[in-house]
Amino acid sequence: MELANKLFKGDRVIWIIFMFLCLISVIEVFSATSTLTYRNSNYWAPIVRHTSFLLAGFALILVIHNIPSRFFSALIILLPISALLLIVTPFLGISTNDAHRFLEVFGISFQPSELAKLASVVYVAFLLSKQDKIGKDRVFNYILIGISGVCLLIFPENFSTSAMLFFICYLMMFVGQMPLKKLGLLALFLVFVMAFMVALLFALPNDTIKGVARLETMKGRIADFFVEKPPLSADTYVIDDDNYQVSHAQIAIARGGVFGQMPGHGQQRDFLPQAYSDFIYAIIIEELGVVGGLFVLFLYIALMIRVGMIARKCDKLFPKYLVLGCGLLITVQAFINMAVAVGLFPVTGQPLPLVSRGGTSTVITCIYIGIILSVSRFGAGIGNEEDEEDEDADDVSIIEIDTDISDKTPLSAVETVTKVNV
Repeated sequence: MELANKLFKGDRVIWIIFMFLCLISVIEVFSATSTLTYRNSNYWAPIVRHTSFLLAGFALILVIHNIPSRFFSALIILLPISALLLIVTPFLGISTNDAHRFLEVFGISFQPSELAKLASVVYVAFLLSKQDKIGKDRVFNYILIGISGVCLLIFPENFSTSAMLFFICYLMMFVGQMPLKKLGLLALFLVFVMAFMVALLFALPNDTIKGVARLETMKGRIADFFVEKPPLSADTYVIDDDNYQVSHAQIAIARGGVFGQMPGHGQQRDFLPQAYSDFIYAIIIEELGVVGGLFVLFLYIALMIRVGMIARKCDKLFPKYLVLGCGLLITVQAFINMAVAVGLFPVTGQPLPLVSRGGTSTVITCIYIGIILSVSRFGAGIGNEEDEEDEDADDVSIIEIDTDISDKTPLSAVETVTKVNV
C-alpha cells in the first residue's frame, strides 16, 4: 500500500478512470482485432502491440506526473516542430486510407497531428495566462494566427482533426475570457466559410473531384448523414460501400441489448473494417450492452468533471488553462467517436481515447493524463496528503526533541568533562 501511495500521486479519481479505460481497452481490442489475428500468423501479435503502447504510456504517466506543471510551458517548442512535420507529411508520409497522416522515422511511424494537438493546447494555455502582461487583443491575435496555421496544415489530410482542434482552442479562449465580440465574429466567419465550402463541394461535378480522394470521401459522408433516406425495410434495405460501416455499427448496437453478448462473442467485429479503432464503441455496446456503453460514457464525463474541479483549485492561470485543454482534448474526441458509432454524427475517423487500438494517439493521450495528474499535484495540491502528513510528523518530532532538551538543566563544564572521562 505504501508503494502504491508513492507511485500513484495526484488525483486518485483520475487514476481510477485511467485504469478502467485501460482495462476495457485491453478486453475489447483483444476481441475486436479478430480480423487482424486471422491475417497474422502470430495470434497474440495485435494485442501485444496494443498492450505495449499502453504500458509505454503508463510509464510516461509515472514520469510526467512527478514533473511540476510550470515546466510544461517548454512544450511550446513542439508547435514549430509539428508544423514542419505537417508540411513534409503529404510528400514523405505513409498513405493510409487515401490520406498521408503518418511519418516514419527510424522504423517508427507516428502522426504529426497528434504532436500538433498537444503543442497547440500548451500554446493557447500559455498565452491565456499572459493576458495581463500582453493584453487581451494581442493574445487573441497571437492565438488565432498560431492555431489557424496549424489547423490549415492538418486540414488537407485530416479535416475532422483540424476542426476538432480549432473548436477546443476556441472553447479555451471562451473559458479564458477572451472578448466576446471577437469570439462571436470569429464564430460567424467560420460558419460562413464552412457553409460556403460545403455548398461549393456539392456544386462541383463529380468528375471534377473524382481524382481527389479526400474530397470524394468528405462529400459522401456528408451526403450519407444529411440527405434524407426512405424508411428502412428488411426487403428493400441494401448494404453497399456508402453505408457499409454505419450499417454494421447499427447492427452491432442492435444486437447488444441491455447486457450485451459478452466479450469475444460479438459478430460485427468481423465485418467492420475499423472495429478496433473508429467503431470500437459499437463493439463495446454489442459485447457489453447498453450498460457497458453507458459506463464508458460515464467515465469520460467523470473525467471532464474532475478536470474542472482540478482547474478551479489551481491558483495560477497556466496550469488552470492547461488542464482544461488536456481534458477537453480527451473528452471531446471521445464524444465525437461515440456519436459517430451510434449515428449522431458523420463518420470522422477519430479513435476513442485510451480505448481504441493505436500507437501515437494512445501515447499522446497518456501524456495528457500525466499532465492532468501533475497539475492536480502541483497546481491544485491534490493527492499529496501522505507527503504533508510525513512533513507534519517530522515537525512534531523536532518540536518534541526541542521541548525535552529545554526542560532539562544544562550541565556545567566540569560535570561534562567528568562524564566524558568516566
